[in-house]
Amino acid sequence: MVNRLGKLTDFVFFLARVVIGFLYACHGAQKLFGVLGGTRELHDPMGLIAGIVEFGGGVLIAFGLFARVAAFLASGEMAVAYFKAHAPRGFWPILNGGEKAVFYCFFFLFVAAQGAGPLSLDRLLRRKR
Repeated sequence: MVNRLGKLTDFVFFLARVVIGFLYACHGAQKLFGVLGGTRELHDPMGLIAGIVEFGGGVLIAFGLFARVAAFLASGEMAVAYFKAHAPRGFWPILNGGEKAVFYCFFFLFVAAQGAGPLSLDRLLRRKR
């Protein structure tokens, strides 16, 4: 069973990257467009920057295009979000509401280090050169 799952590693990473990138982009869409139950944060410079990084970065990560750079910026944005909004409420992420920020931060740090993988636009463009 484990050996069979090992053969699906690239596909599972592709699915995780697409789903997590899409969910991250949804957070940005809330801030930029006021959709999905969110409110527009265009008047707040921090909210605007967060919305751009989340929406743009999420889309780029999901498609695997410039994924290392996008994921590095997204990871940093999530670290800032955690320490500004959640850490002041307590040490443990599960208690201060910051577990999503921590998860996104470390997943995107992994993508920044690993790259988008073989099932990505980055890889497709690299092959064409």
